[in-house]
Amino acid sequence: MKMEEFNNRNVTEGDYFKCDIADYPTTGWDKFKRVMQRTFRGELFVGLWVVMREMIKFDIHTVQYPEEKMPIGPRYRAIHQMKRLWESDTERCIGCGLCEKICISNCIKIDTKIDENSRKEVSEYTINLGRCIFCGYCAEVCPELAITHGGEYENASDQREHFVDYEAMLTPLDTMLAGGQKEFEGFGAITPHEDERVKKTPLAY
Repeated sequence: MKMEEFNNRNVTEGDYFKCDIADYPTTGWDKFKRVMQRTFRGELFVGLWVVMREMIKFDIHTVQYPEEKMPIGPRYRAIHQMKRLWESDTERCIGCGLCEKICISNCIKIDTKIDENSRKEVSEYTINLGRCIFCGYCAEVCPELAITHGGEYENASDQREHFVDYEAMLTPLDTMLAGGQKEFEGFGAITPHEDERVKKTPLAY
């Protein structure tokens, strides 16, 4: 079929099959006759056969959740994750507060303090996932790529305090030692041969 024929929406031309649709019954007797006609015509048994045929195939497509989970896209925006520095395993977050300012649902709360080395550090960082709309603005505005969206989408809980503290979002140290922290492309992301570059860096992290 040519493109011109496909784009032609003129139903008055061409070979079209017109269905003979009967008028909808209005009286009770007409409705009863329609039910009897459809029953003895075999339409009911055809539907039952289709169901039985699919049941005996045993080709089950149901995912046995939570033992099995469907794969999600790499750009899926789920529960937030806080990243660590590859050089020192410390937190990347510098406490600038840009994520709190840009959050349009007002679900991020951050509090900072000055440590013994006169550097700013995060003392409290919480995200109320009950209010979060997962827009991704916090991850886009972060200058250090400290906050990203992970693939963990199971955020159901009956306790409000589970939504969600800083330690729960931060990458565990054993994951860092195993090299399991997932990075995303963009400014500040880890580059190829980063280990060799870190060894040649004279700075003490």
